[in-house]
Amino acid sequence: MSDDRSDSVNGVPGANGHVIEVTDSRTVHIGPLSVRRALPTRGRRMVGAWCFVDHMGPETVSVERSVDIAPHPHVGLQTVTWLFSGELLHRDSLGTEQLIRPGQLNLMSAGRGVAHSEENPGLTYGQLHGIQLWLAQPSSTRNDPAAFEHHRELPRLDAANATVTILVGTVDKIDAGVRGDCDLVGLELDLHGGDTTIGLNPAFEHALVVASGAAIVDGVRVSPGHLAHLGLGRDELRLSTEGPGKALLIGGVPFSERILMWWNFVARTEAEITDAWMDWAEGAGRFGVVASEFKRIEVGPPPWVLPLR
Repeated sequence: MSDDRSDSVNGVPGANGHVIEVTDSRTVHIGPLSVRRALPTRGRRMVGAWCFVDHMGPETVSVERSVDIAPHPHVGLQTVTWLFSGELLHRDSLGTEQLIRPGQLNLMSAGRGVAHSEENPGLTYGQLHGIQLWLAQPSSTRNDPAAFEHHRELPRLDAANATVTILVGTVDKIDAGVRGDCDLVGLELDLHGGDTTIGLNPAFEHALVVASGAAIVDGVRVSPGHLAHLGLGRDELRLSTEGPGKALLIGGVPFSERILMWWNFVARTEAEITDAWMDWAEGAGRFGVVASEFKRIEVGPPPWVLPLR
């Protein structure tokens, strides 16, 4: 992975008195795929339990340019995969082989350890566009066995000039029916153009990630490549768009535990991450085997581990 830009944060007073922090995403390369990483950055590490947001594409898929992410491990987190266009094939060491299409959701809970891949299911043309997010698991579940769930349909709500899909959490007493280890919410906003108001839980902090188009929030313009942190205490989000667009609204109770992230691991201490890395490097049974034709990803030790002489 490599970064192409530095991070910056602009705290802008919104029209209603709330301060909106607009943070630049970082451009990161994962194999052939270029993604905009909105979390974590130096300006913003988490939003509730949400600790990782990668906006991928739109990326043109062709015979010469396939998108495949080889098997790699995770601990202490949940992956949330959401597509706007294209398809991906999820394989994991639990034996799962699951195709995901737009409007469907994959949730993998790593717990103590799991490995997975995200592969092109055979597409030779078209576009891939989506967002992958991570949720830090609390201590109550982060050492549990791994699990996977696929949701073919999710509840939708109609708002003025928008269709809202509930990915996780509860809105207007309607629950997504998706596992949640913390108090949180994740929504897709399919914006049709015009003014839209979304009810919020004031106990949550929230952030907006625009995937296409642009949104005006409290007089502040938010476009792709940025994360707008909306803070705590809001009971509604008012935004407007000049035309169609898509965005993700994420939020949750501020995470009460200090986490440590390195590579694909979310833990609490360096020792936990070192143990996870060694188990992966040595091929221990902790992560199992993914039935993939791609060679698993290897990585060097964490920076605090001294090389063997």
